[in-house]
Amino acid sequence: MRVSRLHDPFLRGQLAIAALFLSLGFQYATWAARIPAVKSGLDLGAAEVGVLLMAAGVGAAVSFPLVAWLMRRLGSRRLALLSQLGLALLLLALAAAPNYPLALLVMCADGVLVGCLNVAMNAQGAALETRFERNTMARLHATFSAGSLLAALLASGMTAATGSVAAHFGVAVALLAVLGVCARTGLLDDEPAAAPETSGPKRERRRRSLPSRVTLWMCGAMVFGTVAEGAMNDWSALYLEDVAEASAELAPLGIAVVSGMMVVARLFADGWRGRWGDGRVVLVGSAVAGTGLAAALIGGGVAPALAGFACMG
Repeated sequence: MRVSRLHDPFLRGQLAIAALFLSLGFQYATWAARIPAVKSGLDLGAAEVGVLLMAAGVGAAVSFPLVAWLMRRLGSRRLALLSQLGLALLLLALAAAPNYPLALLVMCADGVLVGCLNVAMNAQGAALETRFERNTMARLHATFSAGSLLAALLASGMTAATGSVAAHFGVAVALLAVLGVCARTGLLDDEPAAAPETSGPKRERRRRSLPSRVTLWMCGAMVFGTVAEGAMNDWSALYLEDVAEASAELAPLGIAVVSGMMVVARLFADGWRGRWGDGRVVLVGSAVAGTGLAAALIGGGVAPALAGFACMG
């Protein structure tokens, strides 16, 4: 007897975890799309905006030892729900930040919670695949990009309706609360990992070796890919408004275009990998992204910028 899709435990878990991925993409793109307004409200220069964005990256980088400890203490389910709630509340804190130092503190905390949710939700996705022996990670990551797309479209609409960042972020927090409730109903239960036993024979010391050339190339590709994606999310709105002279309503569409194309690519990526192989997909994708963005920057203007952002996505 076939299990009804409504009561399919795999589907229920997949939708709950997808709500987390959607939340992270939505929260991230929400504040990124309003960077021009935050810059204007706090009277920041370009260098100060760069430091503000770097604060989120620093918070994410230093969070990993904390994330490992929290995963052992709380488990992925509780950590995911708590960090998703915290990220929603930080939007309100950023909207209310009266000065630059407090905004830096909020962004650093945002990076820490992003690291927590990122690890916890991916752990949930991996556990779902293992438990049911079915693939789902590519679609979950497509949901992250869909969240960014929805956030950018909401930002464009809210900017046209009102210039209030607090009103925009208030609506976003309400939507994130709904996603948190949806996630809670279907996440996989897990127990915090037990501390390793200290008694017994000593474990064999692991041999250490230098990373291979292939590993170093992969690390480089990941670094530059992360820089490129971060530049699109963090700076595309400012580029469109300050350089391409787009209106405030059009500025968030840079993130929307990138995220929309990332959704398409992630939905079809597994098929491309099977047909052409991982290496060719990486090389062709990188060439399209770099060539398209370079042509957009050389051409100038709103339409070429959006076309280049689409190539990057």
